[in-house]
Amino acid sequence: MVFVTGPSGAGRSTAIHALEDLGYEVIDNLPLSFIPRLMDGPPLHRPIALGVDARNRDFSSATLIELIDQMTRDARVQLEILYLDCAPSVLIRRFSETRRRHPLANADTPDEGIARESDLLAPIRVRADHLIDTTELSPHELRAEIGTWFALAKSGGLAVSVQSFSYKRGLPRGVDLVFDCRFLANPHWVPALRPLDGRAPEVVAHVESDLRFADFFERMHGLVEMLLPAQIDEGKSHVAIAFGCTGGQHRSVAVAEKLAKVLAEAGWAVSKRHRELERRMSQEPSADAG
Repeated sequence: MVFVTGPSGAGRSTAIHALEDLGYEVIDNLPLSFIPRLMDGPPLHRPIALGVDARNRDFSSATLIELIDQMTRDARVQLEILYLDCAPSVLIRRFSETRRRHPLANADTPDEGIARESDLLAPIRVRADHLIDTTELSPHELRAEIGTWFALAKSGGLAVSVQSFSYKRGLPRGVDLVFDCRFLANPHWVPALRPLDGRAPEVVAHVESDLRFADFFERMHGLVEMLLPAQIDEGKSHVAIAFGCTGGQHRSVAVAEKLAKVLAEAGWAVSKRHRELERRMSQEPSADAG
């Protein structure tokens, strides 16, 4: 079961139609209270895609998170959350071009509704298994991206998600493998590196200078390379690998970036997520806000 959500105008309808073309049974804007009843009916022989957004009759972020947790505990369900995101300035342009009224905007301009919906969906965005930014994607490119991740179960491929996180905020939902990076040299204690993150070359160099790094990465990479084909043999279509450190900004990000690059070069379909960096960016004022 795939929950498809995100702000209005970010491409949710395109994603829903793409999933339908891939063979998913699609239900859009079903009231949240009705979703558990889907599991009480006869067994379904194909996956379900549920379109969920702020227009749902009984929508609230707290209710949706509670539902996600409930479905995750249900052994009958393999749940994935697909979140379509987009820059506010592009959402405003899309609404202006189509002359559609934003569903949460009281005024004629969509700005107010976009800001309100972004705040409403922020807790769901953090819980997403797949985050696709459609800011620079055409509908055709978005459909291709959906096909990459959600048609793999048919073709026998495997989608690999590599993530970073902070132990202060707990483990990410639904991860399969977790590696603790807190033993590595911490760039936080270097004043020049503290404001940077694990994607900066200076931070990467500092982390990799730890004498334990090379051995750790070689052993971890070897384990992952051995396990991924085994996951395909087990019929899995998606594997999530997470790296944690104290703040989720430096060490875990650097290691996640390195592993994602190595796996992609080896031919695996890899996506990256940096939970704490995404959270920090969502809390910063956007350039459009002045």
